[in-house]
Amino acid sequence: MNEQLKKLAQQLEGEFYYDNTIRTLYATDASAYREMPLAVAMPKNVDDIKKLIGFATTHQTSLIPRTAGTSLAGQVVGNGIVVDVSKYFTGILELNTEERWVRVQPGVIRDELNMFLKPHGLFFGPETSTANRAMIGGMVGNNSCGSNSVVYRSTREHLLEVKALLSDGSEVEFKSIGTEEFHAKCELPTLEGTIYKKVRSLLGNYDNQVEIRNEFPKKTVERRNTGYAVDLLLETDPFTAGAEQFNFCKLIAGSEGTLAFITEIKLNVVPLPPAETGLLCVHFNNVDEALRANLIGLTYGPSASELIDHYILECTKDNIEQRKNRFFVQGDPGAILVIEFLKDTREEITAIAAAVEADMRAANLGYHFPLLFGSDSKKIWTLRKAGLGLLSNLPGDDKAVPVIEDTAVDVNDLPAFIRDFNIILKQHNLYSVHYAHAGSGEIHLRPIINLKTAEGNRLFRTIAEEIATLVKKYKGSLSGEHGDGRLRGEFIRQMVGEKNYQLLRDLKYTWDPGQIFNPGKIVDTPPMNTMLRYTPGQQTPAFNTIFRYYNQDVLQHAEQCNGSGDCRKTQLSGGTMCPSFMATRNEKDTTRARANILREFLTNSDKMNRFDHKEIYEVMDLCLSCKGCKSECPSNVDVAKLKAEFLQHYYDENGVPFRSKLIANFNTSAKLGAIAPGIYNFVMTNKPVSTLVKKISGFAADRSMPTMYKTTLMRWYKNNKHNAAANKETTKKVYLFCDEFTNYNDTEIGIKAIQLLEKLGYEVVIPNHEESGRAWLSKGLIREAKKIVNKNIRLLCSLVSAETPLIGIEPSAILTFRDEYVDLADDDLYTLAADLSKNVFTIDEFIAAEIERGNIRSGHFTTDKRKIVLHGHCQQKALSSVAHTIKALTLPENYSVETIPSGCCGMAGSFGYEKEHYEISMKIGELVLFPAVRKQADDVLIAAPGTSCRHQVKDGTGKHAQHPVEILYDALL
Repeated sequence: MNEQLKKLAQQLEGEFYYDNTIRTLYATDASAYREMPLAVAMPKNVDDIKKLIGFATTHQTSLIPRTAGTSLAGQVVGNGIVVDVSKYFTGILELNTEERWVRVQPGVIRDELNMFLKPHGLFFGPETSTANRAMIGGMVGNNSCGSNSVVYRSTREHLLEVKALLSDGSEVEFKSIGTEEFHAKCELPTLEGTIYKKVRSLLGNYDNQVEIRNEFPKKTVERRNTGYAVDLLLETDPFTAGAEQFNFCKLIAGSEGTLAFITEIKLNVVPLPPAETGLLCVHFNNVDEALRANLIGLTYGPSASELIDHYILECTKDNIEQRKNRFFVQGDPGAILVIEFLKDTREEITAIAAAVEADMRAANLGYHFPLLFGSDSKKIWTLRKAGLGLLSNLPGDDKAVPVIEDTAVDVNDLPAFIRDFNIILKQHNLYSVHYAHAGSGEIHLRPIINLKTAEGNRLFRTIAEEIATLVKKYKGSLSGEHGDGRLRGEFIRQMVGEKNYQLLRDLKYTWDPGQIFNPGKIVDTPPMNTMLRYTPGQQTPAFNTIFRYYNQDVLQHAEQCNGSGDCRKTQLSGGTMCPSFMATRNEKDTTRARANILREFLTNSDKMNRFDHKEIYEVMDLCLSCKGCKSECPSNVDVAKLKAEFLQHYYDENGVPFRSKLIANFNTSAKLGAIAPGIYNFVMTNKPVSTLVKKISGFAADRSMPTMYKTTLMRWYKNNKHNAAANKETTKKVYLFCDEFTNYNDTEIGIKAIQLLEKLGYEVVIPNHEESGRAWLSKGLIREAKKIVNKNIRLLCSLVSAETPLIGIEPSAILTFRDEYVDLADDDLYTLAADLSKNVFTIDEFIAAEIERGNIRSGHFTTDKRKIVLHGHCQQKALSSVAHTIKALTLPENYSVETIPSGCCGMAGSFGYEKEHYEISMKIGELVLFPAVRKQADDVLIAAPGTSCRHQVKDGTGKHAQHPVEILYDALL
C-alpha cells in the first residue's frame, strides 16, 4: 500500500503523510479511543478531496473528516485516511448583512467567525466550550451547541445550506426546497437523485412514520442527536403537510461526516445580544438542590443555566489559571448554578436576579447569591468551560471518563433522572462529576474509572448499557451535543428501536454504498469498549526520572492531556499556548501532540530506555518551553518539563549535541568572554568572523548575537557596594539574584536595578550563589541543573525569608526557584526548596507588592506623561502575572501602560538563535508582537522584562525595548 500512498501524495496539492509519527498523532481525539489511521491528508482544495474519494473507493479504504479533533465520542478516530481540513479550508467566503447569513469553509473557527461578524452587529449563536478552536465543520458534524442553547439552540437550527461531495465524488448543494423541486430531485439519474428517492420511500411510509414518532426522543428534549435526524426530516413538507420546506441540512447536521464530505457551509447569523451580561452564581448544598432550583431560574428567561459541581470546584483550587477565577466562591458548596441574563441595563438584571433569589429562598434552595458583571463574567465562564480539562488532573490512573456524559432529557425530568443516575452509580461503588447544561436538560456526567484495568473496561461498558436503559425510560437522547461516534453508536438500536435502526442503516448505505465516509460511526459501530487508548491490564515499567511528578509518574503526567485541544487556539484568541502551532497550524506542533507522542512510546516501546525514540524528538523539536501549557492547559500538562526530562534520557543514549553543550555552558563561556569583552564583541559583531562562528556553532546567519558589557554586574557591585552602604539610609534589606544573563550581557539593567532599589530605600545584597541553571534546563541537561539547584538551595535557604526576599531581574532565571527548583531538589532539600520558592520574586512583583504595602510611592518619580507598551515574558505570564509589571510601570503618576496581546515573542532563550528554528521564531514574532511594536510612535516606550524578548524585538523591528527597571530608573527624580 505504501507505493499507492506515495503516488497519491504526488497527485495532491495539499500535504499527505503516512509516516508513523503523524499517524500516531492522529490516532486519538479528545475521546477514550485510539486507532492508527492509514494516512493523514491536508487537502488544499476540492479537487484534492475528490482525488481522496477516488482513492478510497478504488482501494476500499475510508476517509475520516477532521477539523480541530476535539470530539469526545471517537468521531474522528479510524483506520482510514484522516482528512484534516483545519489548515487550508479556513476561508470566510461571503457575508450578507441584510439577509443575515454567512458562507464559510469548514475549517473556520467559531470564535474567529464571530470576531469577523462583530463589526457588522452580528454573530453565530451556537457555541461550545471549545469555541476558540472548534471549527464550523465539526460543529455541523456534531450538531454542536453549548451553554446558550436555551436561546440559540443547536447548529442545525442555523444551518441553511451546504456544498458537499457525495461518495461518488459528485458535487451537490443541499438547501431548503419546495415540494415540486423535491420530487424533481427524486427523478435525477444520479446518486443525488437516488438519495432523494430513498428518503421519499422511507419517510413516506406510514408505518415508518409511526415508528419514528413513537421511538425517537420526545420533542421536548431540545438537544437530541440520537442517530440520523430522520425525526426532524419527517416534520417537513412533503411528509408533514403545511410544515417547513424540506432541507437535507437537517440530516447533515449531526451526521458526523458519515454521509458526505462538506466543503462549504451557509449559516444563519443573528444580531448581537444585549450589551449587559449578569451572572447569578447560586451556591447550593448539593446537586439535587441545584437542579430543582434550575426549574425556578428557567421561568425568568435566562440565556444560560450552567451547573458546576464540587468535584470541578476542587480541581480549580490546584490549577494556576483557574484559581484566579474562583474568587466568587464562598466556602465549599456542593454545587453552583450559574444563571446568565442578557439585558440592556444592569438595573434590569439586578431586578430579575432579586426576584430569582426570592423565589429560590422561598423554596429553601440556595444559600449564597452573588451577582457578577463585566470582566468578572468572563472569568466565571472560563472557569466553567475549563471543566473538561480540569477533570484530567485527578492523580493516578483513575479518571473521569467520557462514557455517558452527553445524556439529555426533558429539563423537567432532570432532577429525577440525575437521582436515578446516581443510584445506578452507587450500586457499582462509583461516583460522578456533574457539570454543564442544566438549562437544557443535559448535565455532563463522568464517572471515575480506571480504564487500564480489566475491571475498569468492564465497568465502562456496564455503565454505558445501564444508563442507555435509563435514558430510554425518560425518552431522552443518549447524545445531546457531542455525537454518537463509536462511543454511543452501539446503543442507537436500543434508543430508537430495531425497525428505526435498520432505516438509519438503509440511509447510510444509500448515501455511501462503499462505506468510505467515516464508517463505524452512528451505525454498524464496533463494541464501545474496544480500540480504547488503554489496553486492560497493560503494564508499564517504573520510570527512573529526574524531575518530581507528585503522586504520579512521567507517563501519567503526559496522560493528563485528554485531547481537548486548548493548545490549538490561534493568536486571535490570545494567550501563549502554543506558539509554534500558532505559526505553523500543524497538529504536530501542538502541546497535545507532544503529550500524545510521549504517551505512545512510554506505553508501547520495547526499548529499555523508552525515551529513546527519534519520533519523540521530532515532535518535541518546536516546543519553545514557554510554559504556557503549565497555566493555560486546563489539564496543567507541563510540556516544557516533559521535554527537558525526555531530552536528558534521549541524550543518555544518543549523546549531547555540540550546540546543546555550548548553550548549556553559557555561564562558563560568558565568564571567559568577560575577561576580554572587546575581543568577544568583535567576534560576535564582525560579519565575516561572526558568520563563521555561527556556522560552526549551528546558529542562524541572520540572527544578531548578544554582546558583553564592559564589566560584569558582580564586578561592579563589589566595587560600589561600600559606597552605596555608606551613603544611603536603608529601611529594608533585599537579596538580588545576579543571574548569568544580567551579569554578563545586561549589566546596565542590573546596575540600574540596584540603584533604583537603593534610591527607594532598600539595601541591596548580592549573596553568594551559583548560576540559575536556566541554560542547562533549556537544553534538557537536567542532571547538571539538579546539581546547581541543590547548591543554590543550600546557599540561600538560610538567608532568604519573607523579611529578606530574593528578587531577580530576568524572569526565566528567577522563576526557576518557583518552578523547576522545587521539582528537582533532592528529597532532603524539598521542604527547603518549597519554602524558598515562597520568598522569591521578580523585581516587578517585588515593587508591586511594596507599592501595595505603601513602602514605595509615586513621589520619587517624574510627573511627565509617557505611554508604555508592554510585552510580558512567557514564563512570567505562566507562573506570575504581567499585572505586577503594569502596577510597577504606572508608579509614575502620568505613565500609562498598554499590554500587547502577544503570546511568546518567538526567541525563547536559545531557540530563536538556532539555524533550523530562526524562521519559525520570526514567524511567531510576526503574529502579534512585531506588528504591534512597529506601529508605535517614536516617543512610546517599549517594555519587555525578558532578555531574549528584548533581543527579538530588536532583530524583528529595529526598535529598542527596555526592561521595566530601566524605565523606572529613568523616571526617578
